[in-house]
Amino acid sequence: MTIDFPPLEELSFEVLPDAIGVLRINRPDRMNSQTIRMFHEHGEAAFALRDAPLRALIVTGAGDRAFCAGFDLDEIHAITEMGVREFLKFQEVATGGIQGIRHLPYPVIAAIHGPATGGGLAMALAADIRLCDENAKFSAAFVKVGLSLGELGTSYNLTRLIGPARAAEIGYTARLVGAEEAERIGLVNRVVPKDDLFGEAVAMARMIARNSPSGVRMSKRAIQRNQEVTSYAAALELENRGQALMSRTQDMPEALAAFREKRPPRFTGQ
Repeated sequence: MTIDFPPLEELSFEVLPDAIGVLRINRPDRMNSQTIRMFHEHGEAAFALRDAPLRALIVTGAGDRAFCAGFDLDEIHAITEMGVREFLKFQEVATGGIQGIRHLPYPVIAAIHGPATGGGLAMALAADIRLCDENAKFSAAFVKVGLSLGELGTSYNLTRLIGPARAAEIGYTARLVGAEEAERIGLVNRVVPKDDLFGEAVAMARMIARNSPSGVRMSKRAIQRNQEVTSYAAALELENRGQALMSRTQDMPEALAAFREKRPPRFTGQ
């Protein structure tokens, strides 16, 4: 099977037998952290995959250190220099890519090893099914950099997956959630040994591929639409505007300065 896939620098794609696609976040030297370019590539990949004759897609991170450690903090300063309209446009690009992967018509399986934090958690939440190894760690760390849980669909997807109280605790504290807890609260479907993780994801994709393609696709549509008692688009709209405002506060540049200076940030809420 050949798919007309765009040339990408920070993501990679391959097709396995049984029409199973594999999309890798491909910055292993930076723990697969996200960049402005990568957010554009998420959208390009989702567009190319939308009509691909795949039976399932596996999303994972290249290398063995991390699934995705969120936005690369060496680059995140660039968004503090954007005007509000420019930042809102960037947010719409970033959310559009994640949303595009979430809305692919066939199942998406996230194979998560090591950290899935910030935007990496958002990517994992965009999948229909999440498998992780025993070293996986999850964090909605947005408040640590002066932003909010309203980022990349996280407030919507996390709440619906684990419930509003657990989502609030994880979002307000920004604490790490280990693999065992993640399985217990329903954040992941199953924890598997590290060496078996990708193989388990492929096995699950092949199990899915043995079923009716249209039945699986309609099942996915039914599951997603029935979650959306309120509009996902409205949730993203609210998140994008809130995030644009949060980027104008004093706390965000203070958090970035503290990170560079290796000291605790001094948040004022201003």
